Amino acid sequence: MTKFCFKLIIRGKFMEVRPLHDRVLVERLEQEQKTASGIIIPDTAQEKPMQGRVVAVGKGSIDEKGQVRPLDVKVGDKVMFAKWGGTEIKLEGKEYLIMKESDILAIIDAA
Repeated sequence: MTKFCFKLIIRGKFMEVRPLHDRVLVERLEQEQKTASGIIIPDTAQEKPMQGRVVAVGKGSIDEKGQVRPLDVKVGDKVMFAKWGGTEIKLEGKEYLIMKESDILAIIDAA
């Protein structure tokens, strides 16, 4: 099922975030706080993760013939994106990115 909007409640008010056209709403995944050997990484040394989970997608891009081309990514996909890709927004303490589908580098499939 394709989900075109992401619904949440902020300060008691219902809100919808609906990406337009070829835009995608991605929830940034949490960064590991510890290395494989058990060393704790301080917040100041951590980089923001370049992976996330798609929570809403636009209806698609419009080609030169005026037809809608659906997106390759879908809600629930785990994706890898460019380090500086997208526009960061914070909703209810969580970090999200609104980005073009072309900013997504890969869909990560669990093996």
